[in-house]
Amino acid sequence: MSDREHESQVLQRRSYELSILNDVARALNASVDLSTLLARALEKVTELLGLSTGWVLLLDEASGEPYLAAEQNLPPGLREEPQLMTGTCYCLDSFTGGGLDDAANINVITCSRLRKLGLARDKTAGLRYHASVPLIVGTRRLGMLNVAGPEWRELDEDELNLLRTIGDMLGVAIERARLHARQLDAAQTEERNRLAREIHDTIAQDLSGIAFQLEAAAALLAQRAEPERVERSVTAALDLARKGLDEARRSVLDLRAAPLEGRTLPAALDALADEADTGSAPAVSFEAVPLQTPLSPAVEVGLYRIAQEALQNALRHADAGRIMIRLDISSDRVRLTVEDDGRGFAIESAAPGRAASHFGLIGMRERARLLGGSFQLESSPGAGTRVTAEVPR
Repeated sequence: MSDREHESQVLQRRSYELSILNDVARALNASVDLSTLLARALEKVTELLGLSTGWVLLLDEASGEPYLAAEQNLPPGLREEPQLMTGTCYCLDSFTGGGLDDAANINVITCSRLRKLGLARDKTAGLRYHASVPLIVGTRRLGMLNVAGPEWRELDEDELNLLRTIGDMLGVAIERARLHARQLDAAQTEERNRLAREIHDTIAQDLSGIAFQLEAAAALLAQRAEPERVERSVTAALDLARKGLDEARRSVLDLRAAPLEGRTLPAALDALADEADTGSAPAVSFEAVPLQTPLSPAVEVGLYRIAQEALQNALRHADAGRIMIRLDISSDRVRLTVEDDGRGFAIESAAPGRAASHFGLIGMRERARLLGGSFQLESSPGAGTRVTAEVPR
């Protein structure tokens, strides 16, 4: 082989490796949800290296105990006996003991999990090896990425180097996802504490004021006092009741919706679209830019409820072929759009006092208003409908 041909092969190889790393990086950057990014990483790594199976074992942050964090196409024996994927194994023992600092070829004979199945093909799906990739960030040992394929071959040095790099990228992504989860938990705790303070300082005080005014009115009635004095106390109680009701509405809108517990807003909206997309018309899809930092719980629940209401309107009334939910997040604003290509309607029919309550528009407008944002409805007969809510981040 000439030097030119060798050089050309090296360049082709490097180009191929860069394309793989680019694909993996995109998959990892598409989500800050740990389960989602691990699943995408496994899918990409096995696909790009021509392998069939993979699994990620992570060490619990609190206890240090290993657990199966993600898997793809496990052999039947490991699926049928999930207890085999719990606890430690040869790879993890070596890893936690300070070994396996690099990707290493591990034969099926030394893989304690597969060895427990024996070599029966119906149990192992023909797997004869796996490559173990340590996940380390700095001095922190996070866990192991294992990938395997049914054909016997040892990964060459270039492939192992590629896996080392992917392991480094995945380790950073895991740390980022865990940091995001901690930030989200902290934000939820702070929001709960804020709501508790707000209820104590506003609603509870308003109720005390109402009780005081009504007691005064009752006392005046017992004394047969002038009607004007009784009316003043009752009017004051009504004013406090209206004020308290407004504060209660605001506090309730700040509470997190159940579908958001443990999820980011993009993840919850993605799940909402998946549930609505039954495979028949209309097709429901979701798009969003990657979320780098968490949104406030008030913004998340408000926009989620708006999306939920707008989606239900489209499913029930639009007769659409396609419904799109989109979330655009900038440094200071969040914009939610729910758009369909259905029959549409005359905007006048949704004016206040007419069909507004039927379409739930009052509630959507109120949610956007309480978040300090705007709400817009666009539609005309035969031209579909677009609902847009934009609020401060």
